[in-house]
Amino acid sequence: MRTHRVPPRYALYSILASLLTLTLKFTAFALTSSVGLLSDATESLVNLTAGVIALTILIIAARPADEKHAYGHGKAEYFSSGAEGVLIIVAAGGIAWAAWQRFLAPVPLGNLGPGLLVAVLASIVNVVAARILLSAAKRFDSITLEADARHLLTDVWTSAGMIAGLCILFVAPSWLILDPIIAGIMAVNIVFTGVSLIRRSVAGLMDEALPEEQMHAIEEAIRSVLPDAEYHGLRARKAGAARFVDFHLLVPGGTTVQAAHDLTCDMEEAIRARLPRSQVTVHVEPLEDDASKDGDHVGGICSDGKKTAE
Repeated sequence: MRTHRVPPRYALYSILASLLTLTLKFTAFALTSSVGLLSDATESLVNLTAGVIALTILIIAARPADEKHAYGHGKAEYFSSGAEGVLIIVAAGGIAWAAWQRFLAPVPLGNLGPGLLVAVLASIVNVVAARILLSAAKRFDSITLEADARHLLTDVWTSAGMIAGLCILFVAPSWLILDPIIAGIMAVNIVFTGVSLIRRSVAGLMDEALPEEQMHAIEEAIRSVLPDAEYHGLRARKAGAARFVDFHLLVPGGTTVQAAHDLTCDMEEAIRARLPRSQVTVHVEPLEDDASKDGDHVGGICSDGKKTAE
């Protein structure tokens, strides 16, 4: 099956956007001395680091299968999203610490007008970059690009909350306590994003089954070729953008090899039509053999009823 590679240039878009927003946000912090803006700038620093990691991982994941990696290098993407999740949580800790220090010792803010304008420009850059990455993530089914895009969007939403809070300070400058409170809320929100990315990365590395709707799509594909098909041992997992599907198909013992081959090929094509980039393996068994009807096993079953290696 042809490898559906993710062009590394999309990670470069993320890096460029992070560099630009990092410059804008630190400029906004320098103008205002707002710990909320400092926390926002810190997250952009994490975005930059994650973008560099994503670029490296996409280059590795694009490598074709070889003798040592017969299933390709797609799982490398989970390391990227997992690393980004950890970086997000570390950044949240830094933001929370800065917010606590400012909470204990509030500092008057200045130049809020120019600072807010620069922060808004930074958010626009992130929105544009995130939309490009999300579109590419959907097209290439890449968790690396999706993680980068979701992180940028989290940055946008937290920036929006921070900007709204600073707008209140603009008209009510005595409410200095609002600045660290906003930063603390942002830190909590960022932690949830990081935990979600780590959970999905672990699920991919542990070969978690495909979502229920995708498993139903596989079953529908099998039935579309043979409505009364008898099968068992259906398993499916995801590695990067690729999916791996296998199951045991029961056919009459008198079926010719050619007929069984044609039938399984049709099923494989039907599955790939519903779930692109799927590699399908079908183990054909004789319908009349009682051992073939054992659907509880994980490995294959030979005709004498003995299980093959798990």
